[in-house]
Amino acid sequence: MSKKIIIVLISLIFCGGFLKSQNSFVTESPDNNLKIYVLFEQNELFYRIDYKNKPVILKSSLGITKWENNLSINKVLQNSHDSVWHPVYGERATVRDHFNEKIFVVNEKSMHSNMYLIVRAYNEGIAFRYFFPSFSNSGVSQLNISGEKTTFNVPKNTTCWFAPFAQADYKCLPIKDWPGEAERPLTLRLKNGLYACLAEAEMVDYSRTKFIVKKGEENIIHCKMFDEVRHLTPFATPWRVVMVAEKPADLLANNDIILNLNPSCRIKNTDWIKPGKIIRTVSLTTEGAEKVVDFAAKHKIDYIHFDAGWYGPETSIKSDPRKADVDPQRCKINDLNIPQVVNYAKNKGVGVWVYVNQTGLSQYLDDILPLYQSWGVAGIKFGFVNVGSFQWTKWLHQAVRKCADCHIMVDIHDEYRPTGFSRTFPNLLTQEGIRGNEEFPDGITNTTLPFTRFIAGAADATICYFHRKELKPELAKNPHARFLLNTSCHQMALSVIDYSPLQFLYWYDSPEDVKDVPELRFFDDLPTTWSDTKIVNGQIGEFVTVARKKDNIWFVGAITNNDARKMKVHLDFLDSGKNYLLTLYTDGGDKIKTPTHVDINKIEVTNKSVLRLDILPRGGCAMIIQEKK
Repeated sequence: MSKKIIIVLISLIFCGGFLKSQNSFVTESPDNNLKIYVLFEQNELFYRIDYKNKPVILKSSLGITKWENNLSINKVLQNSHDSVWHPVYGERATVRDHFNEKIFVVNEKSMHSNMYLIVRAYNEGIAFRYFFPSFSNSGVSQLNISGEKTTFNVPKNTTCWFAPFAQADYKCLPIKDWPGEAERPLTLRLKNGLYACLAEAEMVDYSRTKFIVKKGEENIIHCKMFDEVRHLTPFATPWRVVMVAEKPADLLANNDIILNLNPSCRIKNTDWIKPGKIIRTVSLTTEGAEKVVDFAAKHKIDYIHFDAGWYGPETSIKSDPRKADVDPQRCKINDLNIPQVVNYAKNKGVGVWVYVNQTGLSQYLDDILPLYQSWGVAGIKFGFVNVGSFQWTKWLHQAVRKCADCHIMVDIHDEYRPTGFSRTFPNLLTQEGIRGNEEFPDGITNTTLPFTRFIAGAADATICYFHRKELKPELAKNPHARFLLNTSCHQMALSVIDYSPLQFLYWYDSPEDVKDVPELRFFDDLPTTWSDTKIVNGQIGEFVTVARKKDNIWFVGAITNNDARKMKVHLDFLDSGKNYLLTLYTDGGDKIKTPTHVDINKIEVTNKSVLRLDILPRGGCAMIIQEKK
């Protein structure tokens, strides 16, 4: 799984008079562009971050409860690391993990043990965390953390893309104008032209941290923990991450830093972990489900999914996910036989996922996992999970581990946001934590998400396609019904731009809603994991183009916000000296006499080609690029 290239370890022990005279320690990124200075002043710890001598984070506080002042630095250890590893799946086949590191051994006068401040400088960003070795020698083995002193003091006139909760819309606001707590990751635009992103990694056995600004402190961002953490030592807090880039596209391109800050894969045999496309069955009958299986097999969709209601009302404590017992409010016929559907699907090369609400998961998890394994169920979508508290955060990640023991994949829905746990347990394919297509976002939201939410990792945004007023006239009679705001090609492009190893397609559509239009081949051939990814261009909330490669074929998606736009797409990510055939899908308007009005053209291109596109408001385009033989 992981191939190590080179690790250089240097241990520097500073002590006695040297440390007393030393109050600033710098750690530089391998390319020397990023620098973090750890400052020791008046028995307290601070830090600041510069990029090419431009300030990113001004002098800010370090520390957690009981480790805030009366500190001394006993030792400083230095380490340089450079390796590559190969994920089970991902946005690229090879990931480089390259950083310089310092470890500060810190003592607090009233404590009987040390705290380690671990600082890493990557080319992509800065990361730091607090580690506590075993307290057993002091007779106290439990660590209590009720708050973090960590702050991020940003330069004046910094703006950010603010969202108060995981599925909220984003607003571009000055720091001082926050209406409440901010979700992570938090993308910043600095007055000096740089972009930054405050994120976290390996938040597994901890309490969720959001960001706040206190009254009278316009530019100081504080960490606010959901609740107290109580854990046995040794114990490490999550990584606090400050990514830095000269343009927004590089923030998304560099998001492997989140995975790099997590432990390597703990699953010995990963052959059973198979990402793919998936379609929801709204029919909760055996016959109806088998028809969806037939559709999936025809269109090369890997899985079908039984959503809420298959085992009764999802929020009722009486509903038992150990057996099919269909919610009568969703389906009047109660004949669903999931093992029968699983066997039928298996013979067609299709797998089956099921939904289980937190109510059912918390009651029956240890019963349903071996049961579903015996049925042949491929995965579970966790619904309405409890997030935030230390207790439920720990429970949730332990549940993913238990699923791995039974060879069951996982998709976590609702407010959960990733921090890189899928590297360690890649059976966690994806998660929601996003304002996805269920909410019918407009072009502004869809061109903001790649540079905000998707920095954290994969997101299950449930791609819609045929759910349009003109295509569903009966539903359109309902004054409360909502429909897609964006063009067909915008939606096609999202399936490439929005990375998710488990990619839901045709959300809100049944097989009967799917029209036999020529562009369906794009969805039929679409992969969900990639050998390489290039963020071609983009501005937050305006436009974005993403190119992803599978084997020798490139899939490209480009979208604009709510405004029409003339876009240039440089194809310099293609190999030099080769000729390619590009299939271009664009919004053709009424001149294209199909229900979705998608125009399809084939163009010969090379890596020197530049496409000039006229994109409609809320529009986009999609491409497949293959080498000519």
